[in-house]
Amino acid sequence: MNFDFSALLVFLTLISGFIWLIYNLVFAPARDKSAISSDDAEHASKSEEQLKLPLIVEYAKSFFPIFLIVLILRSFIFEPFKIPSGSMMPTLLIGDFILVNKFDYGIRLPVLNYKIIENKTPERGDIVVFRYPEDPSIPFIKRVVGLPGDKITYKDKTLYINDISVTQSMNGRYNAHGSGLMMDGVSLRIEHLDDIDHEILVSPNRLSQELEVHVPEGHYFVLGDNRDNSKDSRFWGFVPDENLVGRAFMIWMNWDTKNGGVDFHRIGTMIK
Repeated sequence: MNFDFSALLVFLTLISGFIWLIYNLVFAPARDKSAISSDDAEHASKSEEQLKLPLIVEYAKSFFPIFLIVLILRSFIFEPFKIPSGSMMPTLLIGDFILVNKFDYGIRLPVLNYKIIENKTPERGDIVVFRYPEDPSIPFIKRVVGLPGDKITYKDKTLYINDISVTQSMNGRYNAHGSGLMMDGVSLRIEHLDDIDHEILVSPNRLSQELEVHVPEGHYFVLGDNRDNSKDSRFWGFVPDENLVGRAFMIWMNWDTKNGGVDFHRIGTMIK
């Protein structure tokens, strides 16, 4: 079962805001009136105690603005994610912590995921985070290779877009480390996807899923950069526009215990 942090954050924001609002509208006026009517030392001391906020109200007052700010930032601007698998190697490594731009593809309401503000649509080559179509509670990350209307073919470890092959340049042998050590020695290649050149991994001796499909309107075809070790659109189909979360753009931390902990060289790396 996957934990829905967005729903929890919305709940905490609403509850703390409701408590603070009800107290100010209903209970605070009566409390202030009682305090003002006190005209001797004994009553004044008592009124000071009355002016103290109840503990639950004090917590609501303190945490409501924090919850609200985090909710706005996380829902509409940036959201952090951790890379748990090697499906996007060598671009993203196990243990990378990334930031996702949630504004690029339009503003959506948290939890409901209903788009309220249109913006750009994904471009070929974008690395996107989306809700896995077969289980929307699970976030996935892949590279967009097929846009609505495209004919996509994957054959002999080569990608074809509208019957035109996407060229690859050999870049030697991949030297893996840490949690990605299982990919050591596979073929490192540069794929020339439109005007974006990016690295991919190919395992020459491993069978790959081959197919030919047309991308329907409002959907996208995605692949992992670790081509022979990625569960992507070749296996489960297309990503609907409503499942998009945002565009990954930066690595802000890397923590891999099998590689000695923090890899400072990856911090601040822009994703492309």
